[in-house]
Amino acid sequence: MYQNINFIKIIENAWIDYDSSRKIKAVEDISAKVSTNHVYRIRCEDDDVVIAKLSYFGKYDHFVEDHSIINALANNLPAPFENFLAKSLTKHGKLFVYRHTDSMMDAWVVFYNPIKIDQKPDRKQSKEQISILGRELAKFHKACHKVVNTLPPNYKQTNDDIKHLLDILETDQGKFEHRGHEDVIRQQCDLFMENCDKIGVQNMTSIPVFVDWNIGNFSVKNDYSFFSRWDYDWFRMSTRMMDFYFFSRVCSEIGDKTVFSYLIDPLMEDRFLIFLKAYHKVYPLTEQEIRILKETYRFFILNYVIKDGRYFFHEFYSGKLQYEAYETYFPNIDKSFDADKILKALDI
Repeated sequence: MYQNINFIKIIENAWIDYDSSRKIKAVEDISAKVSTNHVYRIRCEDDDVVIAKLSYFGKYDHFVEDHSIINALANNLPAPFENFLAKSLTKHGKLFVYRHTDSMMDAWVVFYNPIKIDQKPDRKQSKEQISILGRELAKFHKACHKVVNTLPPNYKQTNDDIKHLLDILETDQGKFEHRGHEDVIRQQCDLFMENCDKIGVQNMTSIPVFVDWNIGNFSVKNDYSFFSRWDYDWFRMSTRMMDFYFFSRVCSEIGDKTVFSYLIDPLMEDRFLIFLKAYHKVYPLTEQEIRILKETYRFFILNYVIKDGRYFFHEFYSGKLQYEAYETYFPNIDKSFDADKILKALDI
């Protein structure tokens, strides 16, 4: 649909609106090839470099809300995370967001200062590395919790995403894309909302979570402590448990793979228990949080694979992942996840 749109021209117009006195020498597309998201490197005539992110799915207000929170978080986090996140560019003291609208699309652009990158995590972690990553995420979550009251207000909730998915099923496009699977989707949405109510997610503290912690989204130092984090496409304010599924994949025996699936199995691996034990010693988890872990996985599949998969992944990946969701992911959630095994391992 958007193949004939000149995205670079939109980036150039956004930069002119931001600061026309600084001329652009070149704009390079540095987007990840498995995703439909657009990321660009802008090189100015004075050789300064700025990163631009362009998005056109979801709602403009949600885009602005998320990036306002992320930028405040980047500026407010205490040491050792004061430079962990990329900082967005502001204009006249406010986050700068450029909005492009025409008959074809509604697109939004934010700019970032480039973030320094140290070492990419190994494709497969040693047990010692898993423990370090567990402690590091715990420290990062504690830092996020510490500043949560200083962040801009958050309005988007997980239930809003679920209701949006249900609304999509009533549209012609939704009926076409999800034909034959509407009942399964509705059943999984009902299970998510019912189980969250039973467990009491509404009483859990929301903190900033980035959800997608694959090894291409963060770097570490020589000692494997966190150095920097980027790619904020799946950012939200929610329970800290939203961050755990991807770390279970990072810790998995399988390791990082070019062709990937989103099986629930890594959450039950002994290697992930090593991660959880290390995390738990620094920032203790509760029984309620362990029991909600299954529902954060269900939400991930419903929201990022089913609802928005065609925006986050190219057609091959989105089709493959959605097929696997119906055939494997959903049927195995209640079969494979055992909260009691985790609770016993953590002595909760």
